[in-house]
Amino acid sequence: MRSILFVCTANICRSPTAEGVLRSMLAREGLSERFEIDSAGTHDYHLGKPPFPEAMLMARKHGYDIGGRVSRKVGPGDFDRFDMILAMDAMNLRALRAIAPTRFKDKIELLLEYSDRFHGKEVPDPFNGKEEDYRLALEMIEDACAGLMTLLQRTAPR
Repeated sequence: MRSILFVCTANICRSPTAEGVLRSMLAREGLSERFEIDSAGTHDYHLGKPPFPEAMLMARKHGYDIGGRVSRKVGPGDFDRFDMILAMDAMNLRALRAIAPTRFKDKIELLLEYSDRFHGKEVPDPFNGKEEDYRLALEMIEDACAGLMTLLQRTAPR
């Protein structure tokens, strides 16, 4: 079983959205059972809290369910447990690389490296922003997850 961890700052907007989007895409392709998908934050600002209401609303408007998740912070065991650790922005990437044991640093990369339309960019944090901020973050995440799906379909364990 392959495993993917999405990481943002507080694990209440971007990373749970990415988790929900990829879970939905995997389910549509009948691949859910072959992957473990999770999300976490680099900081403990909202531990144990559900995704931010605006993030849940935007996800729901686009057919994704991100409810039922609670914020958690990346832990030492995550670096061993997950095959891929995908950060939403450069700050998250630096934070992850700062705490990851050297042998696991190659697992950590930006989510948008898998994007066609937004390659080389970062998913901006929509927290406390406008509806358009949440829409843009979701659009970027969807595009990157579609690119990631292309890779996963080719390399999915049988």
